[in-house]
Amino acid sequence: MSKIVIINGANASTSRVTGVQEYIKENFKNVTTIDVFKLPAHDLITANYNSDAIKEANALVEQADVVVVLTPVYKAAYSGILKTYLDLLPQKGFENKHIIPIAVGGTPRHLLVIDFALKPVFTAIGATSISQGIFIIDKQIERTEQGVVIEDEILERIHQQLNVSKVAV
Repeated sequence: MSKIVIINGANASTSRVTGVQEYIKENFKNVTTIDVFKLPAHDLITANYNSDAIKEANALVEQADVVVVLTPVYKAAYSGILKTYLDLLPQKGFENKHIIPIAVGGTPRHLLVIDFALKPVFTAIGATSISQGIFIIDKQIERTEQGVVIEDEILERIHQQLNVSKVAV
């Protein structure tokens, strides 16, 4: 069975992006997460490669077969907090892993963030297997008193991407 690690580049646990993370964790097996906003800010900002928290997060990536990278879209790009963590991965940290980018933005005009902002960074970190990815308009994810509601079309795309990656459901 494939090991999945989710790198959550949202800035808070209340983010719609975190709702997608919660859905994946509940519906797929062998999933661990790295909530970048929970990593020590000082270690991220100062690029502290020797931080125990950063080493532990990087070990999760190293052990994974599939890496799901979740990010909100801010000003036509992925989140800055995500970039600070990606900069701390080893040069070939994504080598021999299948990468699934998922971005949540307010408008379809940000659709190309996956191809023009995320994929080049993933390639620089050694990725050779990157899925098409999933772009979600934020109104397709709703937080209710019962939890997060994600539109069926998006759920189908999540399942398709993870099943293409030969991930056991």
